[in-house]
Amino acid sequence: MGAWQPLVGPSRQVALEILLDGPLSRAELSRRVGLSPGSLTRLTKPMVESGLLVEVEGGPTDARVGRPSQPLDLDANAHHFVGIKLTGDSAIGVLTTLRADVIASVEHPLTDPTPSVVADLVLEILDELAVQVPGSTAITGLGVSLGGRVAADGSEVRWSPYLNWVDVPFGEILAAQTSVPVVLANDLTSLTEATHWFGAGRNSDRFVLITIGAGVGYGLVIHNQVVDSPDVTIGLIGHHPLLPDGPTCERGHHGCALSLLTVGAITDQVGTAIGRPVGYDEALDLAAKGDPAAREIISRAGRALGKLIAAAANFTMPELVVLGGEGVRLAEVAHDDLLAALHADRHPSAAELPMVLQPADFSEWARGAAVVAIQTFVLGTT
Repeated sequence: MGAWQPLVGPSRQVALEILLDGPLSRAELSRRVGLSPGSLTRLTKPMVESGLLVEVEGGPTDARVGRPSQPLDLDANAHHFVGIKLTGDSAIGVLTTLRADVIASVEHPLTDPTPSVVADLVLEILDELAVQVPGSTAITGLGVSLGGRVAADGSEVRWSPYLNWVDVPFGEILAAQTSVPVVLANDLTSLTEATHWFGAGRNSDRFVLITIGAGVGYGLVIHNQVVDSPDVTIGLIGHHPLLPDGPTCERGHHGCALSLLTVGAITDQVGTAIGRPVGYDEALDLAAKGDPAAREIISRAGRALGKLIAAAANFTMPELVVLGGEGVRLAEVAHDDLLAALHADRHPSAAELPMVLQPADFSEWARGAAVVAIQTFVLGTT
């Protein structure tokens, strides 16, 4: 794979502090990284000269010199990244800044899961987004995420059920055709990292992310670190029992999360109940408008989601719950049922549980892939 050129040592720590919390005064930076003001000035001078860091106005007046101090910030446009999310039938790409702000996005159908064909599609999206970069700045990194298990070094897809891949050296296939450094990651891990660094979980030491869509996913951050495990990639939470009288999943579990909460489960159940196929948004719209059959199914799904959130909260005691995925609108339509089930399964004296909903947009997953590329660049984790 292509060679990364990340920052190292104290320079990396300074850049990371500014990336996540900037702009920061030199005094605050000195405190955070444990350097004297003189050492910090010597360290940051070349970073300012190179354009990576910039001095900004608005700092407090420094009484020792009688003029306003100039906090340091990071030029988010000094580097650009592409993140691509692969599903079973599409590839969604975004172009971001170093702070993961999305500049442009694109989506293409994925009609052939052959690795070489998918690689060509990924590189086509990379080229399509690269021309959107302001000026002549090259793409610093490419992140690709997908459902399944990815090797620890981010180069090989060990297993991907949606693409029907097993032991595919997809990172190597891509790296052989582009000079842009490439990293692969599990899609849920990527989304959790994006939520942690640049999203709703940014200031939370402990939070959970629950996603509903084609499957049901669970991400966890404890002590400001994403909890990573091979089990994340197989969606264990999907078979967590919620309603014993609920429908049966393909493994014969009654009322598990997969049988109640996925987009496919809900559309199938509503379609059967009303006697015709429906899309996901239509199923939710019917429930919201009071259709009895749809309302019963969506209400049950809302209760199941509330019980799932309660179980996650009772075991991990998070400060925050973030709900995401393309099926997240369920939490809005079935809001009252969700809260009733959540409170029924929580102790009356338990702390209030703030919840934040992410946009129901696959570009959020693609942004997560870009964030993994950003992390690889900044932290040098290859």
